[in-house]
Amino acid sequence: MSKKIRKPIKNDKDFSGKIVKILSNSPNKGFNYKQIAAKLELDDTKSRNQIIKDLKILASSKKIIESEPGKYLVKAVSQDYYEGTIDMTSRKTAYFICDEFTEDVFIPTNNLNRALDKDKVKVYVYNRRKGKRPEGEVIEVIERDKTEFVGVIDIQTNFAFVSTANPKMYTDIFIPKDKLGEAENGDVVLVKIEDWPKRADSPFGSVIRVLGKPGEHNTEIHAILAEYGLPSDFPVEVEVYAQKLDTSIQEAEIAKRRDMRDTLTYTIDPKDAKDFDDALSFKKLENGNYEIGIHIADVSYYLEEGTILDDEAYQRATSVYLVDRVVPMLPEVLSNFACSLRPHEEKYTFSAVFEVSPNAQVINQWFGRTVIYSDQRFAYEEAQYIIEKKDNTIPIDISITGESYVVPDEIVEATLKLDELAKILRKKRMQNGAISFDKVEVKFNLDAEGEPEGVYFKVSKDANHLIEEFMLLANRKVAEYIGKQKKTFVYRIHDEPNEDKLIAMQQVIAKFGYKIDFRNKGDISKSLNALMEEVNGKKEQNLIDTLAIRSMSKAKYSTDNIGHYGLAFDYYSHFTSPIRRYPDVMVHRLLQFYLDGGASVDEETYETKCLHCSNMESLATNAERDSIKYMQVKYMQDHQDEEFLGVISGVTEWGIYVEIVSNKCEGMVRIREIKDDYYTFDEKQYALVGATSNSILQLGDEIYVKVKNADLVKKQLDFHFLRRAE
Repeated sequence: MSKKIRKPIKNDKDFSGKIVKILSNSPNKGFNYKQIAAKLELDDTKSRNQIIKDLKILASSKKIIESEPGKYLVKAVSQDYYEGTIDMTSRKTAYFICDEFTEDVFIPTNNLNRALDKDKVKVYVYNRRKGKRPEGEVIEVIERDKTEFVGVIDIQTNFAFVSTANPKMYTDIFIPKDKLGEAENGDVVLVKIEDWPKRADSPFGSVIRVLGKPGEHNTEIHAILAEYGLPSDFPVEVEVYAQKLDTSIQEAEIAKRRDMRDTLTYTIDPKDAKDFDDALSFKKLENGNYEIGIHIADVSYYLEEGTILDDEAYQRATSVYLVDRVVPMLPEVLSNFACSLRPHEEKYTFSAVFEVSPNAQVINQWFGRTVIYSDQRFAYEEAQYIIEKKDNTIPIDISITGESYVVPDEIVEATLKLDELAKILRKKRMQNGAISFDKVEVKFNLDAEGEPEGVYFKVSKDANHLIEEFMLLANRKVAEYIGKQKKTFVYRIHDEPNEDKLIAMQQVIAKFGYKIDFRNKGDISKSLNALMEEVNGKKEQNLIDTLAIRSMSKAKYSTDNIGHYGLAFDYYSHFTSPIRRYPDVMVHRLLQFYLDGGASVDEETYETKCLHCSNMESLATNAERDSIKYMQVKYMQDHQDEEFLGVISGVTEWGIYVEIVSNKCEGMVRIREIKDDYYTFDEKQYALVGATSNSILQLGDEIYVKVKNADLVKKQLDFHFLRRAE
């Protein structure tokens, strides 16, 4: 049989990257040029000569070692090898993120070598000459970020493929016939990647769960949770364990606590809340000051370390608030009953009690375990009515009881005084450089089947700020109390804003006539606050609010206290929501341990826990955002024939993003859909410019659109461009 002759490689080609990869895959084995050519499946003379040449260049630059004449080894540690993470684009290329580079390293598609988005990888970096953007090739996938993916299954005779809606997942997943499980063609499934053979174009996987049919409400909500690896139900053994807990209030336990059952205490929460984390108590003191208690559900009393209940809570790390449901961190018997500070019930709490002067100065403080009795439950709307009207009769249209009722005078008086003190605390924070982000939240009115009937906006008012200020006070004072003792603690930290992002934001907001003062961090915060105030109620408000939030660093949990920039606090922690946040549980445990005289705990152990909690918080936030996008698309699906006024919220080379003014739903108008001219993208103006008319479509412009396509699976809206607003 004649030997198959392979086509020679046209023009000179640099094989350096591939050579290094071959040597890296077998770091203890020497290769000659023939063995490397065989690995590359090249047998023409020109290619072999190029390999010989590249080997000599690599050896002379000390990137590889000539271990014996004609044989080469990879250098044990090379300055051109780096570890970091992959950030995929939607164009099947990627960037390599590594702290050692000031700019991200570009990874072409053919150099990804099976790396997927957010994988930890080892990369060989080349093109490091001045003036050239560095490029790289993935040499090794060190650790997969995730192996489970959600997608739609396409079943063939002997196999199947699962394709995902995630634009950053560039490959489908091959499913052998014997690993289909119960899946039927077209189902939305959760699959696990098990292998990616060297010569296979796609990874091999198996179906581990069938989620349902695409577009069905429960299917899509469960798909969102599964996509981020978040649970939907508790394991049976955890539920059974929780049900067996003794949740009764015992005299022996009360005796160990500060008894505050006779102090006026009440809660203010959203009207649809079921888990009441916090309550406020109020008492006038004879010296003219006030005793204010911030009482937090004593979750750590029930949640013992080392139990399956605690393990489950730690793994979840947070409750997930989707658009139509809550996936709690704790089973319902705890989150909605035993730990929830429900009205007219005695509860165990962990409290921060302050003596506060009439000008909101903290005179004394006390931290410890308490028992309370909640005298009243308010919704924010009811408390707001008291603050605004100074009236004690709650009208029927606001009342959560369904009928009008009279609030006791002592509660009205307490609410008005707490509001007065909260306003002083808030003013002080702002003067100290805190940033006020009162971003409008989109909420949906849902029917019994979870279908969206309408959209409304949640806006923070005085009642919200009242609760916020006293929760901030407790969080700050707890962190300060331990922080000044220099003991290991769980802080909520927030770094200074990213200057590059602020500069990019400045370029955008300048088009609306706004600017940011960059002279120092104090000026930046004051200028951002002034900007937030100036855009309030204007068409560009949501766009600029979003840009400002994106320019900020992300808050996270850490044992390394750097303060909280956004709140302008030197010490800050999360103490006030242990029903829904595991870091608060850790804070309660550490605080009690230190109150009992305990020595500082191991910092590394708690830093690992902080990192886990921050990561889970990020996943939960993404899931929450996706569920809102899904509901927005679902809502717009039922309004396809209507015209909507929108604001241009983004401009790209392929079209414009438009946010509907009346409901904040965002979608895209493709550039080819705009028929009144031929438009091209002008990067400097951040606008589309008409070739004939020179007319401009830019950020903040108002236009009328109509729904073209509402894709529930991809959670994307496409709009028809109708006309400009006059």
